[in-house]
Amino acid sequence: MARWLRSLVGALLLLELAAALSFLHHRYEEMVQALFRVQSRCPYVTRIYSIGRSVEGRHLYVLEFSDYPGIHEPLEPEFKYVGNMHGNEVLGRELLLQLSEFLCEEYRRGNDRITRLIHDTRIHIMPSMNPDGYEVAAKQGPDSNGYLTGRNNANGVDLNRNFPDLNTFMYYSRDISGPNHHIPLPDNWKSQVEPETLAVIQWISSYNFVLSANLHGGAVVANYPYDKSQDQRFRSHRRTVNTPTPDDKLFQKLAKTYSYAHGWMHRGWNCGDYFADGITNGASWYSLSKGMQDFNYLYTNCFEITLELSCNKFPPEEDLERQWMANREALVAFIEEVHQGIKGMVSDENNNGIAGAVISVQGISHDITSGDMGDYFRLLLPGTYTVTASAEGYQPQTVTTTVGPAAPSLVHFQLKQDVVRKLPERKVSGTRTNNKALQKKVVPRATRRGVQR
Repeated sequence: MARWLRSLVGALLLLELAAALSFLHHRYEEMVQALFRVQSRCPYVTRIYSIGRSVEGRHLYVLEFSDYPGIHEPLEPEFKYVGNMHGNEVLGRELLLQLSEFLCEEYRRGNDRITRLIHDTRIHIMPSMNPDGYEVAAKQGPDSNGYLTGRNNANGVDLNRNFPDLNTFMYYSRDISGPNHHIPLPDNWKSQVEPETLAVIQWISSYNFVLSANLHGGAVVANYPYDKSQDQRFRSHRRTVNTPTPDDKLFQKLAKTYSYAHGWMHRGWNCGDYFADGITNGASWYSLSKGMQDFNYLYTNCFEITLELSCNKFPPEEDLERQWMANREALVAFIEEVHQGIKGMVSDENNNGIAGAVISVQGISHDITSGDMGDYFRLLLPGTYTVTASAEGYQPQTVTTTVGPAAPSLVHFQLKQDVVRKLPERKVSGTRTNNKALQKKVVPRATRRGVQR
């Protein structure tokens, strides 16, 4: 009897797993059900929240994995995946649903690698940034889907051309040695963006994301910033000028991590195109203005790349399992890349965290800032670096540290307040005049794809 019960339970578990890992295209309601199914199976390490609504009122849902869902733990980095930004590029959406179920099931099984990843990282997964566009594309289906059908949101706007253009300001600022990070938004930016874009900007302003990828389709390549070239003399849509960031070598490494863990991306020849190592600088492919990955890098602390994952923007269901097996290891390995470089706390002499402190690395003209609790995360390649922490009202502190190839190096900063030196009062013509106190200030350098990506 006991053996019979064990067999029945085992069969039921296999059926349940098979249902959970079914390879189907998910319409909006089915996608929502899939997310909540994961949350119900792993309630203690997941949370579902919405960052806002689409033009047609659909929620932009995010599934979070963490050992303390809903809470930022100091020194635990924040990571995000965003799929389906273009409504007719659907593979990323299905892969992120599969990834969500995979993380949950492997955590339940006690997989050491996945357990450690969830305990040490706060992972945010948004399967669809453009649910309205997806519904338009899905009505056509994989067989008759037009190349641009459903690409844009319900207002007909390409969301990957809808973020504030910070590149132009950055190129000008660079020429005059101006801000190199957290570039301020234009005053009227909210009136220029779509509801989905607005929701994402407010989202990434609320979380101190460290690393990110947005998932697209139409090619097979890992694309890294900058997407927009500085030279605007070329008016052709396909102008190609390699435009590296100050973190170019790091971005190449991040992109290669995904391409070489992928089933075939690293081979280079895909979809009739060739990309060495399966990676490309965005502007070297073609220049793109107002894109999301450049915006992440210039406005926040987040390093984002764009993953083009399939030649077919809307692959048939029978191809989904093969695509999942090709991407599964790469999706996990890329999350693990958030644990490199240096991290630490920036505090005052009373051990209170200092938010907004600027972390500068000598030789790399792109700074990041500490989060609300004073913790910071700076992705770096292995090597020796001179790092400075500075904050208004405090004396800067500089240290030299060595970064290894494995876990991030822990580098804390404790900043001393500036000493206010007052000159003695003196009498002038029978009256008393106060000299203004002389005060040194440390001022942060800034305040707070045919394939179309």
